[in-house]
Amino acid sequence: MTSHSQKTQLEPLGIVRIEGLHYYVHDLERSRRFYTQKMDFAEVARSAPALEREGRQRSAVFEAGDVRVVCSEPVGEGGRAWRWLRKHPDGVGTVVFQVEDADRCFRLLEERGATPITDVQEHRDDGGTLRTFNITTPLGDTTFRFVERRGYRAVYPGIEPLAAPEGGRNAFGFGHVDHLTNNFQTMKPALLWMEHVMGMEEFWEVEFHTKDAAGARRAALEAQKGSGLRSVVMREPRSGVKFANNEPWRPAFKSSQINVFNEDHRGDGVQHAALTVQDILSSVRGMRARGVEFMPTPATYYEALPERIRSTGIGRIDEDPRVLQELEILVDGAGDHSYLLQIFLRDAAGLYHEPDAGPFFFEIIQRKGDQGFGAGNFRALFESIEREQVKEGRA
Repeated sequence: MTSHSQKTQLEPLGIVRIEGLHYYVHDLERSRRFYTQKMDFAEVARSAPALEREGRQRSAVFEAGDVRVVCSEPVGEGGRAWRWLRKHPDGVGTVVFQVEDADRCFRLLEERGATPITDVQEHRDDGGTLRTFNITTPLGDTTFRFVERRGYRAVYPGIEPLAAPEGGRNAFGFGHVDHLTNNFQTMKPALLWMEHVMGMEEFWEVEFHTKDAAGARRAALEAQKGSGLRSVVMREPRSGVKFANNEPWRPAFKSSQINVFNEDHRGDGVQHAALTVQDILSSVRGMRARGVEFMPTPATYYEALPERIRSTGIGRIDEDPRVLQELEILVDGAGDHSYLLQIFLRDAAGLYHEPDAGPFFFEIIQRKGDQGFGAGNFRALFESIEREQVKEGRA
């Protein structure tokens, strides 16, 4: 595991934050139940009839803290949601960034070879203006949208706010999107694009195979059934926006769960989004009480936890290890009482027992000083995903 910084940096694009995710789904009502009842998001807006007619999709906007998810289902044929779902299961079709100056951001991206889908477009309401444009990306069919807000009151054009938010009140304390994780069959083109077009820098990397802890001869045999990955995290220096990027790592490329994601998703794309919380113990306890399902963690993880805490140099943690095991929360860090706590929801396909629900999932993360990505937890997560894929016959 290493971390890096580039010697030279491009002029920043003026990204402020990840403002939202646009998620295309077969069943909007199912998504509404998931976000408002289980995740305690508030539904704050819905598509207007005109947008549904012209865009041929029905949308709802869910928010908790600074996390925004727009879910859209097709209405007839020809719209963006319909085109996405012809090729893919449910998934993140657009990542939305708030920027300081849309014109400047557009100019910089075009100078660096980005491929715009639209020019900068201006929308007005009684509060002000919204300037926005879209570009293609190497993340399969996922696009990036950049928005500059100048007093604009609506969420997005054609989306009407509800008279009062419906559903949850963010009882679990979600804060913002900590990072997005993308899966590729080969990620180097995407890394170069993120560096030379988006102006990101390499921040962190790790590679491992789930069977590489065995003895050399045994490992050679076991690896044929294991799940390997190489992961590189890219960070936008000014905003801190981070993308973790994964690809399969030999041997057994085909059985790698990164490749299984690619087959399930039918292409490269966004695997998961990490959402921050202030108190992961109470958040996970509350979500479990509402029926939210998480990826299981074997008891052996917690048997090895004291040694992991010692060997990483963390030294001590504030939480009771027995409570962490009860809630199946993972711990990792770099030392000196600096660590992170995280847990991963089951992917949508496993949650609904329906392949068309897609392999996307959420991560819940609480950072206690550590800004890394938990190399030890990567292994635990990927072993868990591997077990679930085998159990469900997807690997």
